Amino acid sequence: MHMGQRARLFALATELGTADITHSGAATEQAQRCLAMTQELREHADHEDTFIHQLLRERAPEAADALDAEHIRLDAAFTTLDERARSLPDTPAEDLLEAQHARAYLAHLHLEETVAMPALWQHAADTELGAVLTAFRASRTPEEALIDLRRMLPALPPAVRAVIARAVVEAAPGQEAGLLAEATTTLSPSQRQRLYDDLGVPETWALQTQP
Repeated sequence: MHMGQRARLFALATELGTADITHSGAATEQAQRCLAMTQELREHADHEDTFIHQLLRERAPEAADALDAEHIRLDAAFTTLDERARSLPDTPAEDLLEAQHARAYLAHLHLEETVAMPALWQHAADTELGAVLTAFRASRTPEEALIDLRRMLPALPPAVRAVIARAVVEAAPGQEAGLLAEATTTLSPSQRQRLYDDLGVPETWALQTQP
């Protein structure tokens, strides 16, 4: 999920930096994209608080303290960003909203991946981590799980993408073709064909499931 967030943050930062907001409609569209991104990142933080932080606090309280402080800092940064995004349609072009949130959130991901995650791997048993992931998946509706896949898959290396896609389709016998087609709508044509090849999907099935 972090890889997908990074990819979309970089893309959003680049597009914001080159956007022409001399027309109010374009400024409104960019503002809405910023607000949608911060909403997604807030939801991600809520999921971590609900499913991961309790275990992290039990096993590595210092890492949990660092992550809690990061979430407080990020929430304040998101609030500021949202205020600037909402004012964007009336902002002069030379004051175009900076994508500072991308850099702030990338630093947060670095903390999670170098402090919190290693602490969990060191102090928590595989069964405990598996229970956390199982509980999180059970909390997601099929529609939300599909959105998660669409966000992640384009940013993953081919081998990892294939492992995740294989697990998803194997968990839905009889629905493999339709589910794979729906989950891969955000992939480029070359990424999608590579995935079909890695999964050993027959060519006729691959053609049938093109969106």
